[in-house]
Amino acid sequence: MRQGQHLRGLALIAALSAALLAASPAAAEDFTVHATEIAETKAVFGQVESRTVVPARARIGGTVREIHVTEGSEVEKGEPVALVVDDKIALELNAAQARIEALNSELENARAELDRAQRLIEGGYATQSRLDQAKTAYDVVVNQVAASKSEKAVIEQRAKEGEVLAPETGRVLTVPVTPGSVVLAGETVARIASGHYYLRLSLPERHASEIVEGDSVSIGRRGLTPADAGEEADQRTGRVVKVYPEIADGRVIADVEVGGLGDYFVNERTLVRIPVARRTVLAVPPEAVSTRHGIDYVRLATPEGESDVAVILGERFEDADGPRVEVLTGLRDGDRVVLP
Repeated sequence: MRQGQHLRGLALIAALSAALLAASPAAAEDFTVHATEIAETKAVFGQVESRTVVPARARIGGTVREIHVTEGSEVEKGEPVALVVDDKIALELNAAQARIEALNSELENARAELDRAQRLIEGGYATQSRLDQAKTAYDVVVNQVAASKSEKAVIEQRAKEGEVLAPETGRVLTVPVTPGSVVLAGETVARIASGHYYLRLSLPERHASEIVEGDSVSIGRRGLTPADAGEEADQRTGRVVKVYPEIADGRVIADVEVGGLGDYFVNERTLVRIPVARRTVLAVPPEAVSTRHGIDYVRLATPEGESDVAVILGERFEDADGPRVEVLTGLRDGDRVVLP
């Protein structure tokens, strides 16, 4: 009886072992290593620029009486930025008004003379020439009154133009004047960054042939050091939209469009990784790598069975099939890697 139980136990163990052996190949997958091309990137600093910077200019000369904005203020198109006052304009307005009042008095006299000449000629006591003379004098004064009113309207318009308006919606960069400053017509009162923000890159001349419009670049979060730029999760993607055809001082200039720069400072710098070349690498999925005692291993499937091979890893990247890790040494093109 004991011998029968012992035999049944051995049979059960053998069945379990067979099941495990049968299940192990089904639980593992093979990944065939193939050479693939990846972009080699270079870390450079991109400088935030505004597509357009427009000046808010004084339209008349005078003294700056009020300034309504400071550096960093957000302004809307047509919003008052400052007030320039020319004290002579008030005197010119008073003179124009006095001239109009004097001409109005002359107009009353001319109208009275015309009416008198009209009545006299109707009674036969005056000639037609006198009537024509009175009518001409009346018309001259009417035209003088109209001209004086137009001159006054021009002066009033000049007074209104003392208000300096924002030419576009944007952020104020600089305000080079202070209240009490004397400015001339056309002088800048404020500079406004009104265009869309972008990044301007300056790269060594040797990379000029490798930079292509439409390439994707990686932008780190705000900061000037790689540690400040954050991990990949903190990075954003931009696109090279323009490569300038002129090389200056051994540098090639490129512009990168990227969203989310609205709160950056103009001329602020941030870290950018831009592709400058392509190279061929061998790579495997990250889960294929196991680390034991500080050494990285990859399990290979060979005709003789499975064996662990020590490898040296490079950088991580994303391709069309998912995340990959570069293998610098230890693998060859065509090797079959066992995935867990």
